[in-house]
Amino acid sequence: MKLMLRFFFQGLLVLLPALLTVYLVWVIVGTLNDLMFSIIGEQLEQLIGVELPTWLTSLLGLALVLGLIIFTGMLASIYLGRFILSWFDHLLQRIPLVRLLYTSLTDLFTALLGDNRGFDRPVLVQLTAEPGIRVAGFITRDDLSMLGLKDDVAVYLPQSYNFAGNLVIVPRDRVTPIDAKASQVTAFIVSGGVSTSNRGGE
Repeated sequence: MKLMLRFFFQGLLVLLPALLTVYLVWVIVGTLNDLMFSIIGEQLEQLIGVELPTWLTSLLGLALVLGLIIFTGMLASIYLGRFILSWFDHLLQRIPLVRLLYTSLTDLFTALLGDNRGFDRPVLVQLTAEPGIRVAGFITRDDLSMLGLKDDVAVYLPQSYNFAGNLVIVPRDRVTPIDAKASQVTAFIVSGGVSTSNRGGE
């Protein structure tokens, strides 16, 4: 009986992460399909004037979205395209509420996906004056002169088992760089210190 229980828990250990990953990807793709791909495909279907299978309309919507993303990337790489996108960027930043949302999301995605990523400098932050409890995070800005702070840095502290986090302003001398890949530190924090995986790359 003990042997069967051991096999059972070993099976759970192997299957649950894989099944949950597949499920979450399925939910994300399904949500995107409901909100975007199928709607775009239906519009294309009406434009063409031919009734298509549901899976084909979703596939057409996905292809159009991917094509738009690639086209925008190509447009951003040429002078005229940069001018047009810059004009559109300035337009969005002139609308009060839209500006707040747009700039916040732009900065977030630039930090995550851009050439100058913001979450690539893992550090330990000492919370007290005396050596003691430390928390792991990422330096997001080391120049806070616009806030009148010359000797402080901004550190983002992700939360374990959560997609949230906290931004803290701490003295520069309380921050110690971590000699590890950002992806490993992220996995370590998000998993609550359980993850020991070295498979992730930056």
